[in-house]
Amino acid sequence: MATSRNQNTEASMKKVVYHQFGERDVLQVTSAEIPEPQQGEVLIRVHGAGLNPIDWKTRSGLGFVAQQIEEALPWTPGYDVAGEVVATGQGVNTLAPGDRVMGLIGFPLNGGGYSEYAIATADELAVVPEELDLVTAGALPLAALTAWQALFEVASLEEGQKILVHAGAGGVGHFAVQFALARGAHVIATASAGNRDFLSELGVHEVIDYTTTDFADECFGLDVVLDLVGGETGKRSLRTLGEGGMLVTIPTVTADEVVSAAEEQGLRAHGITVRPDIFHLDEIAELVEDGEVRVQVEQVFTLDQAKQAHERLETGHVQGKLVLDCRGEA
Repeated sequence: MATSRNQNTEASMKKVVYHQFGERDVLQVTSAEIPEPQQGEVLIRVHGAGLNPIDWKTRSGLGFVAQQIEEALPWTPGYDVAGEVVATGQGVNTLAPGDRVMGLIGFPLNGGGYSEYAIATADELAVVPEELDLVTAGALPLAALTAWQALFEVASLEEGQKILVHAGAGGVGHFAVQFALARGAHVIATASAGNRDFLSELGVHEVIDYTTTDFADECFGLDVVLDLVGGETGKRSLRTLGEGGMLVTIPTVTADEVVSAAEEQGLRAHGITVRPDIFHLDEIAELVEDGEVRVQVEQVFTLDQAKQAHERLETGHVQGKLVLDCRGEA
């Protein structure tokens, strides 16, 4: 049975939009009507909206999404949300108002996460474990799904294998090292010295300070490399692979050159584009619930601080994730 919104009928919400591509100052906070969920849709009061590198790259006019949405501006960024179901549209029988949910929504062309309220389809949403507050949960979907799909769908990581994760303390990286550890792999990660203790706390077996040590001299015979840096780092990582090993590269802008370099050397490398998958999200939620995975949030910003959040995001040196607390005054 559909549940219609009533208390919000005349209400408005705040959301972040940009009318053109550019620097951080194109991000504006504006007021809009709270949308009604349609067939198969859910209206969420957003508590946390995660920030991801694709957000600032798209805002800058870079990449596939920017090409696709250029004629559809103004646009609200944000694919990661967690919050509370407010209303459901016709045909939604798996969720009800009050449910605590998270998901990778509107990916890749609709976005909409940087907002007090967001529309998602019911099949994009998983239930948030009670152990996780909803602002923190907003940090999880895109980065965790990227790590999960790279390790287990593409690389088929197994217990006892050796894996190197570049940028192990970052958004995707800190999930990847934890998933690999949970699977029983031997985990090596590159990071700056300032992140050594953080990664050691997560259980990483070996941390290589990329500012002082050449990982290619330290690693050999690896089963899997998860390349979250791309470019020359990805290509140099190929020499660390053992027979039958595989490199999975995430940055799309250099994926083709890394994969081509692997093919020239008779090695295996693949790029990956994340996709929504609530079955994977449910499995990840179970690991969080069991205490095997933690969600590291370096800093929380308000919607009004979206520009500052993007400034931090663009440094590329965030420990874990950044999140917008979208709850406003309500």
